[in-house]
Amino acid sequence: MKSHPLFYVWESLVSNYTNDESLVQEGFNSILAHYSESHRYYHNLDHVQTLLVFIDEYNHLVHDLEALQLAVFFHDIIYDVQRADNEERSALVATQFLEQTSYPAEKIARVSAYIRATKSHENPDGDTDLDCFLDFDLFILSGPERMYQTYAKNIRKEYGIYPDTVYVPGRKKILQYFLDQPSIYKTAGFRERFDTVAKENIHRELEKLSL
Repeated sequence: MKSHPLFYVWESLVSNYTNDESLVQEGFNSILAHYSESHRYYHNLDHVQTLLVFIDEYNHLVHDLEALQLAVFFHDIIYDVQRADNEERSALVATQFLEQTSYPAEKIARVSAYIRATKSHENPDGDTDLDCFLDFDLFILSGPERMYQTYAKNIRKEYGIYPDTVYVPGRKKILQYFLDQPSIYKTAGFRERFDTVAKENIHRELEKLSL
């Protein structure tokens, strides 16, 4: 859908590596269809838009803007709450699409690695661009209390097929995982500005889940 505001970002990005207009359109149509699935309340096009805005705002911290933008477009393209391999499958979709373009193989591998990293939110190689990407992806944790509450409710909706007896223990485990890290955010700026707020939000959600 060429009229969608995100199409122009996608087109300007992908057209650098292919002259095939139908491929560009088909790629965006796939992104639009997946992120618009009815079971998505948080992991949708708004989430993609938010991350792209962060990349634009913090572009001075990013070395490879294109790789990060591509990772954003593809990182949640596969989202099935009944599966544990969404990141791997999303990385595969990205690879299969980008291999149809002239995008360099080493950069395709980088995009795929960034997508896979959103599963554990770990960055053992210390890639500074990946640090930024992971921080952008988790920014919602440090949002204003009302925004965070809306986020938590939307995540619950996405897992609506599960009863509280299944959802609550799983959600608690994920939240505790972030609290157990030395810091939630990896970049110095995010860590200093947002870490405390994010932990407060998480603690509040854990308290509510324990009621």
